Amino acid sequence: MNVIQTSSLTKYYGKSRGIIDINLVVPEGDFFGFIGPNGAGKSTTIRTLLGLIAPTSGTAKLLGKDILKQKKEILADIGYMPSEANFYSGMKVQDIIRYSAELRGKNCQTEAGCLCDRLELDTKKKIKELSLGNRKKVSIVCALQHNPRLCILDEPTSGLDPLMQREFYAILEERNKQGTTIFLSSHVLSEIQRYCKHAAVIREGKILISDSIDRMSQTYAKRVTIRGITEIPTLTGIKDIKTSGDTMNFLYSGELTPLLHMLAELSLTDVNISEPDLEEIFMHYYREEK
Repeated sequence: MNVIQTSSLTKYYGKSRGIIDINLVVPEGDFFGFIGPNGAGKSTTIRTLLGLIAPTSGTAKLLGKDILKQKKEILADIGYMPSEANFYSGMKVQDIIRYSAELRGKNCQTEAGCLCDRLELDTKKKIKELSLGNRKKVSIVCALQHNPRLCILDEPTSGLDPLMQREFYAILEERNKQGTTIFLSSHVLSEIQRYCKHAAVIREGKILISDSIDRMSQTYAKRVTIRGITEIPTLTGIKDIKTSGDTMNFLYSGELTPLLHMLAELSLTDVNISEPDLEEIFMHYYREEK
């Protein structure tokens, strides 16, 4: 079963672009990353999927249900964490968390207590007394305490310190192993590469690519580092050239045979060919599409 499936999902704000012809498929049990810089359309996609804003055209289903006709049933099984968490500033954390559970008609006291302990969240403080990171923790608890089938998390780690980020992802990995589907929006590519199984790249409201992290890391380019020369080699497919003394590195997209022939003709002292990290692939692909 696909827990998220869209067909040409489009949203315009008047004449301004939101998202255009979004086609996404996220199978049940996936840990899916949604990658793009600020303004690319990540939050618009998420808000449209959740029925918070109406699409201009196209269709989408979450958990097999239509986002327009069955929104209430969908939201009962979803945990949503917005990029910016806003709560009633005068309420205590424990009251906000309980209120969130009551809105769903559930008693989540045990699970909420466990999450608060792991995230080191002081539930007796008022919201207005909390730092950004601690408000994020409240948002995490509210999104996860009812054990949803699908978690949709929009830029969830901004404001969290590194230790809390690690604990947060440990919680998500545990939930994912139990069958929960995770849909994670982020512009922090190291997070996507480390934790996600599949990902989609969005730019200017359009999906550039959607594939497994492994295939995305292996398909588009190689990072080549060579030592012993100062002249830039001539070969189609070489980009992002950086030099330091007699050391040069670049991204290469193309067949390996021409690259190896070129390297064999150079007087090198060392050569290294490796898979680039996701950030390099991401930037390379963005340049290709411009």
